[in-house]
Amino acid sequence: MIRVLVVDDEPQLLRALRINLSARRYEVVVAADGTTALDLAARHVPDIVVLDLGLPDMDGTDVIAGLRGWTKVPILVLSGRTDSADKVDALDAGADDYVTKPFSMDELMARIRALLRRYEADNAAQQTVDIGHYTLDLAAKTVRRASAAPDEAPEQVHLTKTEWAVLEILVRNPGRLVSGKQILQQVWGPAYDSQTNYLRFYLAKLRQKLEPEPSHPRQLITEPGMGYRFQP
Repeated sequence: MIRVLVVDDEPQLLRALRINLSARRYEVVVAADGTTALDLAARHVPDIVVLDLGLPDMDGTDVIAGLRGWTKVPILVLSGRTDSADKVDALDAGADDYVTKPFSMDELMARIRALLRRYEADNAAQQTVDIGHYTLDLAAKTVRRASAAPDEAPEQVHLTKTEWAVLEILVRNPGRLVSGKQILQQVWGPAYDSQTNYLRFYLAKLRQKLEPEPSHPRQLITEPGMGYRFQP
């Protein structure tokens, strides 16, 4: 089921969106402020975000920036701000579409469907990733020696379920800094968001298996004090 995170401080609008989206068989998660939205996004990773800009604790563009630090999921801004500068700011921050209030529910649903189709198409086109001497097939969950790899590289590499979970978060966000907390919450759950030793262990295992020089990694990068990055 497709999960939609709806962020708005108007209770009546949240209720209306929850009812309409649920009726169309979407799973709906709601937040009334930016802090809650970012927390829920980390714990219940959405497939799309519908976001108001005028939130009580922070501007919606800050929420967009927080999400874009680790995920490419579509973000549709739903706002009463009609000034073109606000639209430009939101789109520059990383939003994918902008709908002004008041709005037609049918149009909103059509925009959501269009963004999801585009996102799914982009993901389908990015099912293989090269790391070191290997090619990862994200759909088949396989790691095979690349055609140009040296003969001494193993034909296949086995990754555990947890190693795949950690690796997939990074490779689906190429070049982006992903915080350790985000990875911990997505893979192990919110109760583990301070267990940084887990990540050190699993990143070391992944480098041993995939990087040509594990002690000098070139693609699975640690950014001290900030997080991790996959460098294509």
